[in-house]
Amino acid sequence: MSDLLATLNEYVWSKGLIYLCLGVGIFFSIRSRLVQVRQIPAMLGQLKKGESSDSGVSSFQALAMSLAGRVGTGNIAGVATAIAFGGPGAVLWMWLVAFFGASTSFVECTLGQIYKERDRLTGEYRGGPAYYFSRAFAHTRYALAGRVYGLIFAAVTVTACGLLMPMVQSNSMAAAMENAWSIEPWIAAVAVVIVLAFVIIGGVKRIAIFAAIVVPFMAVLYILAALIIMAVNISIVPEVFRLIVASAFNLESGVGAALGLAIEWGVKRGIYSNEAGQGTGPHAAAAAEVSHPAKQGLAQAFAVYVDTLLVCSATAFLILSTGAYKVFDGGSASGRVLKDGGALEGDPSVGPAYAQQGFDTVFPGGGASFIAISLAFFCFTTIVAYYYMAETNLRFLMGRFAVVVIPVLNSALGRVLTMLLQVLILVSVTIGAVSTAEDAWAMGDLGVGLMAWLNIIGILVLQNAAFKALRDFERQQKLGIDPQFDPAPLGIVNATFWEERAASRRADPVDA
Repeated sequence: MSDLLATLNEYVWSKGLIYLCLGVGIFFSIRSRLVQVRQIPAMLGQLKKGESSDSGVSSFQALAMSLAGRVGTGNIAGVATAIAFGGPGAVLWMWLVAFFGASTSFVECTLGQIYKERDRLTGEYRGGPAYYFSRAFAHTRYALAGRVYGLIFAAVTVTACGLLMPMVQSNSMAAAMENAWSIEPWIAAVAVVIVLAFVIIGGVKRIAIFAAIVVPFMAVLYILAALIIMAVNISIVPEVFRLIVASAFNLESGVGAALGLAIEWGVKRGIYSNEAGQGTGPHAAAAAEVSHPAKQGLAQAFAVYVDTLLVCSATAFLILSTGAYKVFDGGSASGRVLKDGGALEGDPSVGPAYAQQGFDTVFPGGGASFIAISLAFFCFTTIVAYYYMAETNLRFLMGRFAVVVIPVLNSALGRVLTMLLQVLILVSVTIGAVSTAEDAWAMGDLGVGLMAWLNIIGILVLQNAAFKALRDFERQQKLGIDPQFDPAPLGIVNATFWEERAASRRADPVDA
């Protein structure tokens, strides 16, 4: 199985995907005139002003749901593996893929809002790549192709988010708990499964409320703790910056890892962490109640900054400033050690242990527990977000069949399939916790890569709708009015939800 996973990942995570992710981010940044920089005030304003409704969550709650998916083991164990196999320079490439990826996130999340719809079973907003692939081409000669592409993406996402990707989260969580408190992985798995079952059965509203409370609190606490580590090692911080830059461009011998590996691991782990272009962000974005799709596109672009430029950077400086790392040759911990930071004790596996021992250099005896607790919250909320995405795509796969043919029977069928999905993700969490780290990461990488290939190719085709929405938003913004979206004047078709909303506003502008 391990050999099969490694072979599949060699194809999925070829250099083609690495440079496609970077290239698309650069292209969208140029076309949007660096929207991720120009519209930072609007990003922050939307998070404060967003409203929720019976059908949709607030912009902040949608951001928290998105961050729940982004901020996970990739921010701690993922950064450690990027440094271990790509060298310290991988951190710079993680920053770059986040900066350019913010524009990619804007495009995909704006598309998620444009083509969202109400769930016919629950009344909640649903959307994501599967929805915009199918709806954008509805009633055109490409309708069948769009529908099939959407179905393929939905099936891949149910598999990735319901089975493959939760494994690496539970594995890192269990490994950190075992290292900190000697808790057997299966015991950690049972505890997580019990709490997870309670949260996911409550639906999207409970998920949003849970994420809005937990994610910001843990992210701020983790960043503050990392800043304390940096303050203690402040004299080393300039050297850490120099090391990152020198290693990123292979300008210094002995730093470890070639330029190609620094790019590969930086981009690979950067995408795993911030998820820009992967197609996960649009699911949460579509759940938001906003008056214009670009508003949530901007809010979700900001999520990329929070994830990588704040949380991942905190981990990177924690590890590098304390010297709690090793760089290995050949992308494997069994390879020759190219550089040793000098602070690791024993021979810990690549992952959470790097951050745990880094904390121990300043807080002796407390590092293992703090990282274990942080990972418990980060990984748990990520698994919850994965479930939401898997359920959204299951709803898409069910389609009209769930409500048109024998409604009572199909309503029951929908509940049964949802329960089966809940069982699947609980089993995945259990298996991941007791698997090896290598197999768990291979599973996660496979799921991320498959989704990224499908989504990035798709948004390259559909990008015009997102940029039309951006221009419309900025036009109304300049007029000093609260932007309202009407797809018809922009030439955007099949955005049914927004067409009906615009018609309602025209018919009764006061109530609308």
